[in-house]
Amino acid sequence: MSIADHDLAIAAAQAGAAVVQAEFGSPLTHYAKAPGDFATEVDLAAERAILDLLRTARPGDAVLGEETGHTGVTHGERTWLVDPLCGTLNYAAHTTMVAVNVALRIKSAITTGATADPFTGEVFWTDRQQAYLRRNGDDEKLTPSAKTRLVDINLDPLPDTPTLRATGLLADAQFNQHFRPRVLSTTLAVAWVAAGRRAAYLTAGDLRDSVHFAAGIALCQAAGCIVTGIHGQPLHTGVGGLIAAADEATHATLLNMISRHKRE
Repeated sequence: MSIADHDLAIAAAQAGAAVVQAEFGSPLTHYAKAPGDFATEVDLAAERAILDLLRTARPGDAVLGEETGHTGVTHGERTWLVDPLCGTLNYAAHTTMVAVNVALRIKSAITTGATADPFTGEVFWTDRQQAYLRRNGDDEKLTPSAKTRLVDINLDPLPDTPTLRATGLLADAQFNQHFRPRVLSTTLAVAWVAAGRRAAYLTAGDLRDSVHFAAGIALCQAAGCIVTGIHGQPLHTGVGGLIAAADEATHATLLNMISRHKRE
């Protein structure tokens, strides 16, 4: 292997981001995937650019792409998880809040991940040991911080689930005394927790092997964030979900508030 896994993840995320950035603002054809969900030709083109790099550099690896599904070997230990455009609805509405995510799972562990912002040129990446921000070719170590008090809450596709009443949390006076809720609707916000730009990120749902969340979760874990399921349980167990918090105090406060707004 002539290129390290983390360097390949960075290069692949950058390749997808270049497509996303270049096509921004152009007329887009929508391809329906499910009610309220669609892809565009930019999603497809960005995924092709990423897969071309991965298949050339790692022809023996499997790939799970959001748009093309599972390709390559079926029982191998190495699988790349590819989200070519996280925030398609934002992008289609000419909004730049999007991300390109590439992660590698070896056996059951995410060993590297990269989240690229197509419009700032930033790439948040991890080799599992540390987490970094690459900007203009230079790397700086990511340092989580709750200083902003900004907490991103995923309301897509449904604000209320059997495990979390997000609408109640958003209206909670104590929550708004401690934090400032945000709804970015892209997993770029998960990388921002690792970078100290968000105090925390919350979502319900089953996130195991998620092409959307794998890179961001790996970034947060490597940066030293507190990362658990939505009710504080070990990640990818029980009811699932995610709390990625900058520190223990933020995590504990959020757990207490979430406990008052969960649906039994």
